[in-house]
Amino acid sequence: MKGTRLLALSIFSAAFLSFTPVNKKLIIIDAGHGGNDMGANKNGIYEKNIVLNIGKEIQKFNNTQDKYEVILTRDNDTYSQLTDRTTLINKLNPEMVISLHVNSNPKAEATEEGQEIYTQNTEDSKKLADKISKKFNVQKIEEKNLHILRESKAPTVLVELGFINNTKDREYMTSEKGQKEIAQKFVEVFNEY
Repeated sequence: MKGTRLLALSIFSAAFLSFTPVNKKLIIIDAGHGGNDMGANKNGIYEKNIVLNIGKEIQKFNNTQDKYEVILTRDNDTYSQLTDRTTLINKLNPEMVISLHVNSNPKAEATEEGQEIYTQNTEDSKKLADKISKKFNVQKIEEKNLHILRESKAPTVLVELGFINNTKDREYMTSEKGQKEIAQKFVEVFNEY
């Protein structure tokens, strides 16, 4: 019986590996917040939902190619500790990590708009930020001491996708068209990286 299970496992493993491209690279999308951690919000619209939807769109676009595999740190409305996220990232050793967030400020209506990117203190992280900035309306690229940036060993950036309290940004980030366009821009970055 034990030998039969081992044989079945060996056959399954060989079959699975034969369909997985050998040089496939991993890209991790970290959809920030989740569960009880709503993130920024405005009029009942929550950061956690926006970034999860965009992360899933990025993963859908991934299905059309076989150079890399996109893995989400969460694929539903759950929260995991930052240490759990960075442990997963470091275990998987991806090509890159993009942590998705939505910006906010204390104003009722933000005059600021567009993206901001925060980097690690590494050339690879800054190079990734530069490539992303060419696709988006990036207002600022800045090195920052945030957990996901500090603890991830892979090239990592944190991207604030827009201001939730800026009507133009919010409407774009929550629209199906906007989410698909944002996802497509990230896929273009991956293909050019």
